[in-house]
Amino acid sequence: MQELTDQQLVALYLKGKEQAFETLLMRHKDKIYGFVYMKIRDHALSQDIFQDTFVKIVNTLRRGAYNEEGKFLPWAMRIAHNLVIDHFRKANKTRMISESSSKSDEFNIFSVLSLTDKNVEEGLMKDELEQQMVGLIDHLPETQREIVEMRIFKDMSFKDIALEKDISINTALGRMRYAIINLRKMIEKHNLVTEIA
Repeated sequence: MQELTDQQLVALYLKGKEQAFETLLMRHKDKIYGFVYMKIRDHALSQDIFQDTFVKIVNTLRRGAYNEEGKFLPWAMRIAHNLVIDHFRKANKTRMISESSSKSDEFNIFSVLSLTDKNVEEGLMKDELEQQMVGLIDHLPETQREIVEMRIFKDMSFKDIALEKDISINTALGRMRYAIINLRKMIEKHNLVTEIA
C-alpha cells in the first residue's frame, strides 16, 4: 500500500478497502496535525480539530464529493485550515497566528504567511515556511521568546505583557524589537525566503 499514490489509495478506499484510508492517514497525519498545532498551540484542542478533519474527509469521500485531481494533501490541509478558522470564530478570535493587531509592520512578522484559498499549494509552502519560523522562535533567548509567544500566540497587548512579566512597556517593546532583529538574522542564515525586509 505504501507505494501507491494518494489518488490510488482514495480510489481503493472508495471501493471498500479500509486499509487504504489508514495508509493515507499514516502518511499525512504528522503534517496535518503539525499544521493545526502550529495555529492552535494546544495539544488537546489540536487533537480534536485533527480528528474532526479526518471525520470530514471520510464523510466527503463517502458522499463522492472528492474531486481534487489527485491533490489529496492540499485538499486535506484546506479542510484542517477551515476548521481552525471555525474554532477561532467560535472563540471570538478573528486573528490567527499569522496575523498581528499591531499597526507597525515591524511586529507583523507573520503577515505574509496567511493561507489563501485561491492557491492552496502556495499556501502550503507558506505554512511550511511559517512552521520553520515557529521553529526559529524556539532558538531566541528566553526573555525574547516569551515576549514573542505572548504577543503572537496569545495575542496579548504589550501593556498586558509588561504587567504579567513585571517589566516596563518599553522593556517589553525592546525585547520584541531584539527578537525581530534576531529572527531576521536567523532567516538570513538559514536562507528562508520571506517578504520581511
